[in-house]
Amino acid sequence: MKKIFCTAAVIAFCISTLLSQSSRRVALHAGHVLDVKTGRMLADQILVIEDGKIVAMTAAAEAKIPADASRLELPNATVLPGLIDAHTHLTMEPSFGYESLAISIPREALIGAKNARLTLLAGFTTVRNVGAGGFTDVALRDSINAGDVPGPRMLVSGPALGITGGHCDNNMLPFEFHSVGDGVADGVAGVQHKVRENIKYGADLIKVCATGGVLSLGDNPQASQYTIEEMKAIVADAHRLGRKVAAHAHGAEGIRWAAEAGVDSIEHGSYIDDAGIAAMKEHGTYLVPTLYLGDWMIDNAGLTRLPPPLLAKAKEVIPAARKNIAHAFASGVKVAFGTDSAVYPHGLNAHEFAVMVRLGLTPLQAIQAATVNAADLLGWSGKVGSLEPGAWADIVAVDGDPVKDVTTLERVKFVMKGGEVVKNDYGK
Repeated sequence: MKKIFCTAAVIAFCISTLLSQSSRRVALHAGHVLDVKTGRMLADQILVIEDGKIVAMTAAAEAKIPADASRLELPNATVLPGLIDAHTHLTMEPSFGYESLAISIPREALIGAKNARLTLLAGFTTVRNVGAGGFTDVALRDSINAGDVPGPRMLVSGPALGITGGHCDNNMLPFEFHSVGDGVADGVAGVQHKVRENIKYGADLIKVCATGGVLSLGDNPQASQYTIEEMKAIVADAHRLGRKVAAHAHGAEGIRWAAEAGVDSIEHGSYIDDAGIAAMKEHGTYLVPTLYLGDWMIDNAGLTRLPPPLLAKAKEVIPAARKNIAHAFASGVKVAFGTDSAVYPHGLNAHEFAVMVRLGLTPLQAIQAATVNAADLLGWSGKVGSLEPGAWADIVAVDGDPVKDVTTLERVKFVMKGGEVVKNDYGK
């Protein structure tokens, strides 16, 4: 048998030829496209996609479609950008009793793989994961990026930073177990070290618990936890190292301190007051309200084995949050969409839209929170959250007009991520 020898130059040429041949062009014909920036509904549009990115969007009558492009027909659907959830916990499930202590780090990672798929199929092509044990969200992000498992694009925080005994510590076990949460750090030097450690192990952003929480034992959601000096140290190191900061904050003082420290977003914001609103508007801080979880959590407290002290806190916090967040909406704070999925089952993320509308946002404003606003918060404007040349071809489609009925987004029928169709109920 004759042997064939290839030089490095020949191999490089062959690889480059194969890559050029694999360049994939798609022409997607949409009956309607929602321009999420303006609210205009555009009829009969062609989106040309190449190598996973949008290269053009024009009226069908004027479109120049490459001869080798495959066609996708959605003539009766409304198309809009893939949705963004800026507050998820993909590696967690809605289980809050002591049995949650039996879930290992490897098991969390596998739970994440399941939930990543559910989230993507629900139309959420990008998420910001704000808190996971053992850097399981880093592993999940990397597995998705490598093509090992299906899921949304992910920006991840790793373990959330919290004070000893605070919301992000583990307060379910007695002293003799010496159990400490992965992200626990105290004092300026301690939080600086933890920020740097999280970045060392792959965090894209930093999550910090500025106040107590609902789903934790022995703390008060209205009480500040980190001092403003500690939060300023966290933000200074994170921003210098190119990472944004998300602050879990229910209480009014903690919200104000976090905004003054320069965090990029306030998560939850249950007891936000006028001083907090003013600080957030002054510093350009986003509010990421997580609203639908209140409906689901109370209705399913028995199913999730929610301990009585946590259920009591939930019943107190949720009505206050609805009132205060409605006031924040009316006051004009910047809003990005987030759900806290894991407090309720993953894949129900779009139920958040209807609650946002009930509290005062227009359907378009709620949609913008999950597209252009969330993209801005993540630092990915022009890449996700809009259908424009240069953006990743992350696209969803629904029946009807979501600006008239935002609940249509609970029934996404088509999902594309990076030019690849992952769901198409229209093709059945």
